[in-house]
Amino acid sequence: MEMNSIFEKSQEASRALNLANDALINRVLTDLADLTKNRCTSILEANKADLERMDKSNPKYDRLKLTEQRIADIASDIRNVATLPSPLGRILSETTRPNGIKLTKISVPFGVIGIIYEARPNVTFDVFSLCLKSGNACILKGGSDAASSNSAIVEIIHEALRKNGMNESCVTLMSNDHSATTALLQAVGYVDLIIPRGGKQLISFVRDNAKVPVIETGAGICHTYFDEFGDLNKGAAIINNAKTRRVSVCNALDCLIIHKKRLQDLPKLCQKLAENNVVIYADKEAYNSLNGKYSEKLLQHATTEHFGTEFLDYKMAIKTVDTFEDALQHIARFSSKHSECIVSENEEHIAAFNQAVDAACVYHNVSTAFTDGAQFGLGAEIGISTQKLHARGPMALQEMTTYKWLIEGDGQTRK
Repeated sequence: MEMNSIFEKSQEASRALNLANDALINRVLTDLADLTKNRCTSILEANKADLERMDKSNPKYDRLKLTEQRIADIASDIRNVATLPSPLGRILSETTRPNGIKLTKISVPFGVIGIIYEARPNVTFDVFSLCLKSGNACILKGGSDAASSNSAIVEIIHEALRKNGMNESCVTLMSNDHSATTALLQAVGYVDLIIPRGGKQLISFVRDNAKVPVIETGAGICHTYFDEFGDLNKGAAIINNAKTRRVSVCNALDCLIIHKKRLQDLPKLCQKLAENNVVIYADKEAYNSLNGKYSEKLLQHATTEHFGTEFLDYKMAIKTVDTFEDALQHIARFSSKHSECIVSENEEHIAAFNQAVDAACVYHNVSTAFTDGAQFGLGAEIGISTQKLHARGPMALQEMTTYKWLIEGDGQTRK
C-alpha cells in the first residue's frame, strides 16, 4: 500500500477516536487482554521464530523473549490501563474575561503518533493500549528482529478492534524496510508526533532525520554516586539491584561513582556484582582497590570509552572522584539525563545533588530500577522521556495528550 494512503487511514481512525467514549475504549482493551491470554501459544510460536534468528548472547535477546508469564503480565497490564481514568477532556484551566468570554483549556489527543522501536514485542501491546486509551491512532515501526512477534500481536489487536466495530487503522504496523522508516519520519501533515524507543543510535537517527516533531525516550546512561557519607549496606543493595535486576533496560546502572575516601569499601559494594558475573571497567584507583578482591576474569581497566556508555549488558564502569563536586561534574558530562542516584546520609549533599543534577529522575538512596511508569503509580508508560519539552520522565496517559482552548461567548466582537 502506498505510504500516504496508510497515513490517511490512520488520520481517519484518529478522527473516529475523537468520538469514541471511554466505555467502548475499555471494552476493546479488556477484549484484547482476553485474546492475548487465549492466543498465548500462537504468540510464543511467532516469538520463537524471532528468537531463533538472534544469538542468545546478544543483550537484546532478553528484551525480545516472551514467555507465558510475560504474556500473562502483559494481559494484566492491558486490563490495568482499562481501569485508569481517561486522560481526555480534563479541564486544565478555566477563566472568564472581563468582556464575558469564557476560556477553558482541556486535554485532547495528539492525533496520530508514530513509534519507532527495537526488538521489544511487548512495546507493541504497551503502545497500542496507551494510545487507544488516550485517543491516539498509532503507527508502529518495529525492528526486524521482532517481525514475526509484532505481526502476530497486531493481528490480535485488529481482532479486538473488529469485535467492537472500531477502525483497524487505530494501529498500523509498517513494513520492515528502511523506506518505511524514512516515510514515517517525513510524514508532515499526517503524523503529529514521533516517539523513538531504543538505544542512543536509534534515537540519534530519528532526531537527525525526522521532519515530524520528536519526543526522545529510551537511552539511559545511569550513574549511582556512592558518597563519602554513604551507607555501605544500602549502597551494596542499591548498586546490585540497579545493575543486575534486568540489564537490558534503560534504567539499568552503567557507572558507579565512588568517593576516594570510601575506596576501602568498594570490594563489599561490588560483592554481589561478582556473584552475578558483572564485568567491571575500573579506573586506576578503583582497580587497585578491587584487585585480588574481585574476580580476576571480570575486572578490567577502564578506558575513556567506558564512561558515557549504555552497556545493556552485565557490564559496568567505576569512576573514583576526589570530591562531591567532581561527582556532579562527571554526571553532567556523561549523563543522558535519564536517571541518576546518590547514596548518602548527608542531607546537604542530598539536597545539592537533587538541585544540581539535570535528569528526568533524580534518586537518593533508591535503586534507579524504579524509573518505570507502573512503579510511579502511573499505570503504564510509552517510554522515559529524557528531554524537557512537553514531557519528562515516564510518559504515561496524561503525557500522551496535548491541549486546546475552548472559547465561549454570547456575540462578543473585538474592537
